[in-house]
Amino acid sequence: MSEPTDPRDPETSRRRKAPAKTAKGKVTMTDIARAAGCSQATVSFVLNNTPGIRLSRQTRDRVIEAARDLGYTAPAFAALHKPVAAFDGLDGVIGFAVDQLATSPEAVVAIEGARQASWNAGNVLLVAQTLGDAAMEPRAIAALTRRGISALIYMTIFTREITAPDYLYSLDIPVILLNCYTADYAFPAVVPSEIAGGQSSTRHLISHGHRRIATITGEPWMQAAQDRLKGYRRALATADIPFDPELVVEGDWSASAGYAATVKLLALKDRPTAIFCQNDRTAIGCYEALKEAGLHIPQDISVVGYDDEEIARHLFPPLTTSILPHMAMGQWAIEQLEVPSPPGRGRYPITKLECPLVERESVRMVAGG
Repeated sequence: MSEPTDPRDPETSRRRKAPAKTAKGKVTMTDIARAAGCSQATVSFVLNNTPGIRLSRQTRDRVIEAARDLGYTAPAFAALHKPVAAFDGLDGVIGFAVDQLATSPEAVVAIEGARQASWNAGNVLLVAQTLGDAAMEPRAIAALTRRGISALIYMTIFTREITAPDYLYSLDIPVILLNCYTADYAFPAVVPSEIAGGQSSTRHLISHGHRRIATITGEPWMQAAQDRLKGYRRALATADIPFDPELVVEGDWSASAGYAATVKLLALKDRPTAIFCQNDRTAIGCYEALKEAGLHIPQDISVVGYDDEEIARHLFPPLTTSILPHMAMGQWAIEQLEVPSPPGRGRYPITKLECPLVERESVRMVAGG
């Protein structure tokens, strides 16, 4: 997977023309936020190197590049010009165990992020698919450890809390959890910031004047669906927009479910002016239903997706969506190995990486917005 065409790379999914400097010639954080395609708060966190704020490497790089291009000269920014040294805390081989690989683009993207970060220091990544099988998973991990791995990244496809198997605690190498976490916080763990992502998607529609905003969810038992819905509700509450359960339709992440849910929403007496589809495949079905009904996107109804799959940029019109940060999560997992701690000891906070919004052409300002 080459970097110039990677679908999850914000640099390729959201290249924008840098805005001109202000009338007085002074570049502001607002200018940088517009160029980088993120919030002013994110720009402030990056440029001021605010401690305790977890942002993906891609987001930081995008903000720094935009600031450089615009000629931002604040003193606090000078330190960010220094290149980050390649991580060389390991020597040899890193294991990567994932429950689903063959049918999951997310796993491939996370592995590529880990590979890029590993190869910077000359480390090799060995990957094993476990299918979460109680008998075969420990054998697969044992096979990795026999090959002398110096650390293990343990990934699940569905974001969730797991009960870590005993053999993870018994390993004498660092263990990093990717897209999952344990209740005892025994291992460093990273997951997407899904509540913030759902909130950002909904807030984007609100900022374009929409108040009648529907959402098509994923399967309700999945944490990603629960958290994206929480974000949707938070954005409405913050904007003093009453929550209407009629505007929430359960889906299953598929295009067919997106189609059926959109047909249901269009049948409402007071139909929505915007639809937040909680993944891009749902948005594909939503597009089809809207076009079949003779409606135009975004002139009649605005649509937002989630995940930033490759198809999102090829829809007509191109779909506004959010990046699922598996590439950044894979890189983050490698970075945590710089100062390895004894596995299974102590407590580690769960790190949540942002899901940056990619603005394309499927959202329009409504009249009076």
